[in-house]
Amino acid sequence: MTHSFTVLIEQGEDGAYIATVPALRSCYTQADSVAELLDKIHEVIELCLDENEAPIVTKFIGVQQIEVAI
Repeated sequence: MTHSFTVLIEQGEDGAYIATVPALRSCYTQADSVAELLDKIHEVIELCLDENEAPIVTKFIGVQQIEVAI
């Protein structure tokens, strides 16, 4: 069976790349490069699925960056 997941990639203040998979609550990792990050998140997705974590059904709509003054 093949699954397709949306992966969100951000860069932290320290320069590390962070990947999260919204459909799998415990699925996230970080790395020093995007190439390494993609390898690692693929492994983490497989681990989550091997542990029988049920994906949350989502439909990707878009991404917005919102600034809030505090």
